[in-house]
Amino acid sequence: MVVRRKRKSRYMRGSRTHGYGSIGQHRKSGSRGGKGAAGLHKHKWSWIVKYFPDWFGKHGFTRPVTLRAEVRSINVGELDEIIGELKLRGELKSEGDTYVIDLSALGINKLLGRGHVKEKIKVVVYAATEKAINKIREAGGEVVVLSRSSTKE
Repeated sequence: MVVRRKRKSRYMRGSRTHGYGSIGQHRKSGSRGGKGAAGLHKHKWSWIVKYFPDWFGKHGFTRPVTLRAEVRSINVGELDEIIGELKLRGELKSEGDTYVIDLSALGINKLLGRGHVKEKIKVVVYAATEKAINKIREAGGEVVVLSRSSTKE
């Protein structure tokens, strides 16, 4: 068979229709086998099996909204800033030279470790990271974690 060196795909690059005409061939959705997802259970099934095997069916599990716990967190550095505001308002409790902050009363349920602590504080919180606990202890404070029965010492 003769090799066609000037094949259509090479020399018709600049034209609008590439030599197939404006009516019919290679123009509408019929040449594609339908619009969008048409034929994915029929004539395009081998394409599905090869390229998108997970296209059909349900995947994963969505937890009910009632079971999802919203994590409202605060960093140690932000906590240090809040101490000043709570002092001015008179909402800060103290045990000797230590300030006591109940984060659950403020609507916060997790303490994170970004920032620095200057004050000696006792923090009551539902959950805290190890980094946050260490920073508060280094400043001479204490962290009471409510989710565990006892804090690590």
